[in-house]
Order: sequence, then C-alpha cells, then structure tokens
Amino acid sequence: MTARSIATDGAANRLRFLALTSARPFWDLAQTIQPLRRRLNATLIDHAVREMPPRPEPLSTMADYTSWASLTDRTYSGRHVPPSGGTEGRPTPERAADLFARGERMIPCPRSTVLFAYFAQWFTDGFLRGDTATPRDPRKNSSNHHIDLNQVYGLHEAATAALRTFDGGRLKSRLIDGGEFPPQLCENGKIKPEFAPLSVIRFDELTDAQRGTLFATGSDRGNIQIGFTMLTVLFLREHNRVATVLAEHYPGWDDERLFQTARNILIVLLIKLVVEEYINHITPYHFRFTLDPRLSTRLAHAPWQRENWASVEFNLVYRWHSLIPSTLAVGGRDLPMAETLLGGRLIPSAGLGRLLEEASRQRAGRIGLFNTDPILREVDVASIADSRALDLAPYNSYREHCRFPRVRGFEQVTGDAKVADALRSLYRGVDDLDLYVGLFAEEPGSPDAILPPLLTKIIAIDAFSQALTNPLLAPRVFNAATFSPQGLRIIGSTRSLSDVVRRNTPEDPRPRYISMTRLDRP
Repeated sequence: MTARSIATDGAANRLRFLALTSARPFWDLAQTIQPLRRRLNATLIDHAVREMPPRPEPLSTMADYTSWASLTDRTYSGRHVPPSGGTEGRPTPERAADLFARGERMIPCPRSTVLFAYFAQWFTDGFLRGDTATPRDPRKNSSNHHIDLNQVYGLHEAATAALRTFDGGRLKSRLIDGGEFPPQLCENGKIKPEFAPLSVIRFDELTDAQRGTLFATGSDRGNIQIGFTMLTVLFLREHNRVATVLAEHYPGWDDERLFQTARNILIVLLIKLVVEEYINHITPYHFRFTLDPRLSTRLAHAPWQRENWASVEFNLVYRWHSLIPSTLAVGGRDLPMAETLLGGRLIPSAGLGRLLEEASRQRAGRIGLFNTDPILREVDVASIADSRALDLAPYNSYREHCRFPRVRGFEQVTGDAKVADALRSLYRGVDDLDLYVGLFAEEPGSPDAILPPLLTKIIAIDAFSQALTNPLLAPRVFNAATFSPQGLRIIGSTRSLSDVVRRNTPEDPRPRYISMTRLDRP
C-alpha cells in the first residue's frame, strides 16, 4: 500500500480493495460454505451499490432543476451529479481527444481478451443507447433502460413481430454453410417489406452491395462490427435451441407461450453471464459473484431496488475503445479494424465457433489514455463534446460523489509521468479535468486490475443496480411458472459464454477455448 494509494483512494476504499484481493485461502474457503457464500454475495453487492445515493435521481438531462417531467420522462438520461456551471480552463474536445490516441504499439491489457471487448460493446448497447433522431440531441436516449436482449428481439413489439416465425416459438433464421444465421435484411438495396419495422444506423450511407450483406437483427447496430454480429448470431441460435427444447418438453404449449418463455430464459441467461463471467472478469477480487436464485429475496428491500433509468455518466464510462486492437484476428487473417466493420459477411465461411475462439485467444488493449486506434478518434471527440454540451461536472466532483477524496494534483490521478504532464499541459488545474478524461487517466488499483478505481465503482454501482432490478428477477417472478422447470435447468446449468457456444455451433462442434480472460491467467 503506497502513500499515493492512500491519498488518492482514501483509506476505507483502499483497505476494502486489499481485503478482497488478498487472503485467497479465506475467500476460497468461504465460497465452499453455501449459506456463507450467499450472505457474502448479497452483502458485497448491496454494499457496492450503496456507494452512491440510490435512484430516483433528483435531476435528469432535461433541466438543471427538478420537475415532475424530469422525474418521469425516461427519454432524457438520468444524471448523478448536477451541472458544473461552465467549462472554463478546459481544452477543446479535439485537443482533449488527442490524449487517447494510440502510438505505434498497443499497450496490452493484463487479463482481457478481445472477446471481452466484443461482449462489453454488445451487452451495453442494449441499454446505453443515444438519441437516434436527426439532428441528434445529446440529452436524450432511445433506450428501454433494461437488459432485455433487444439486440435479438428488437426495441419494440413491431420489431419483435417482424423477427418471429410465429411457429414453435422460434425467430426467423436461415442456414449458411451448415450454420444458423439471421435472414437477409435487404433485397435490391432496400429493406424487405417484412422487416420494415427494423432500422440500421447510417443506412443511407451504405452502398447497395453493403446493404446486401446485412442481417435482419433487433438492433440498429446489429451489423456495425463483426464482434457485435457474432454475439447476436450466437444468441439467436440459443433462442431457437431453447424454443425447440421447450416444445419437446411441453407439447401442449402454443407458439406464443414457447416464444415468451424462451425469451424470459434468454434474458435471465444473459444477466447471469453478466454477473458471473463479465463482472467477475472486471473485478480482480478473489470472491466470485453469483446470480443466486435467493438473491432477489435477500435484496428485495434494498433502497436501490427502483425503476431502471440509465444515466448519462453510465453511458460515458463505457467508451472502452482502447480495448480494441488495431488489427483483429478473423478466420486466420489479421484484418485492420476498418475491415471488420459491417463484418457479418465474414462469419459463415470462417465459422462462428472459430471466430469466437480467435477473439478469446487475442489480447485486448489496456483501458486508458494513449491507447485508442486513430480510427476511433472522432468517437472520443464526440464523447467529450457531449459531456460539455451536458455541462457534466468535472472529475473531482464525481470522485467526491463516489466517496473518494478529491485529488489535489495530477500526480494523484496517475503515477505515469507522461500522462500527468499531458494533463498539466492541457488543463488549468486538476479541478478542471473533464470526467471523461479523468476516468481513463487514472491508474488501476493493482497490476492485475483492468479498470481504474473510479471507473470500477461507477460501473459496479450502475451495473448491479440496473441488472438485478430486472422484473424477471423479482421474488414472485423468478420461478418455474415464469421459466418452466426445464427453463430453470437451462439457466442453472449455464455458467459461462463457453457453455452457450458449445451447444450452438453444430457446424463445427470441436472443443473451443472461449473466454473473456486470457488463457495464461487464472
């Protein structure tokens, strides 16, 4: 424990981190005693969420004062901290974005694979969605504010209906080279009439040839990049597999019940993977969080059990562009990132299982400054510009809100002299540091951690408080009546993304290494 760690993180935060990352034999023993494990699981989750005041937030991006509309209109994003009242002392978004640019070599992440990067983008895009209107309004969003797998099912009922077969509870699909894929979205450069409720971002900018490669998916971003499309294909296959299993076990069920029950199962399956694989990968703790069936009862009266409402800060902290290498392993070739955009066409020939394994064996970049491919620079510019347009409070204000001490100098943000000097050259003082820049300028709490402390805390608070409030996890809902006995068995037997891949790649069923964590790390 260094003096800088205590000064920067605060004694309570630092000691808690050390307790969870030390004494592994104790944590291993505790997790073998099921009653103790359940209690620790619920207590640690509850404590993590209580590090910020619970929803409802007094303010949203609608206005800088509270009104009935601002407390109920979720087309505006929530906000954790009031507006700052100005941006004096800060560089232009373009100059600040220069802090993110990668040099000749990527700085590798200590533990993460490219599959982690793919999953993070795909999962969060389901509920962290900006405004899709023209012109775009940074105050607004197009989110359902739930983990609802709209990447597969669509954002609204008309989109869902367009994707369904209305036969056996299944979604529309087609076979290509022995693998199941979504249908083709377009014909002769136009969206097919049956898919009229679906949309694609920047569709007008695509050529007819590009439109011909698009899959019909629930998300308007479903074809944006090969990793996003791979995971959508995987969960489409899992839905149809589960619907088929349910039809075999419950022959009296009609199409509607089969579809809705399969959908319930898939949503909770995703939440389980988020808690047990994704969040456990992010945290360097020895204790492994679980989606315990009793968890919803234990936490039913927690003050944060409120209606979901994604915040603008939660959206901003998930800009993990530095995870993505400049070249990506795809079907035995190293492709520049640009060639993986609209990359669904690459999946059938290479095979879904092979591509997911390649992503699992390729090292991701470290999350932080000076590590983002230049092709993504405009995204960083836009992120900083949005934070200014919304008048987000600076980095130090969010530290205080999340129960960290305010920093007094750039050296307390980071021990990296290059980063500290770059910040000092652009900002008048540390109190002027943009939240977006400060989040990624911080150093992780330990060599094995993949996220800095403030970023970790905001992620944990919003992730747990918006995943575990899903209505399907409510005590009176999380039962066999909702999922069926067979559905509960499917949820209970699924422990990792690898399980989902193994049962959904019949065209190439060989064993695969599928993981968000590098093979050489525990």
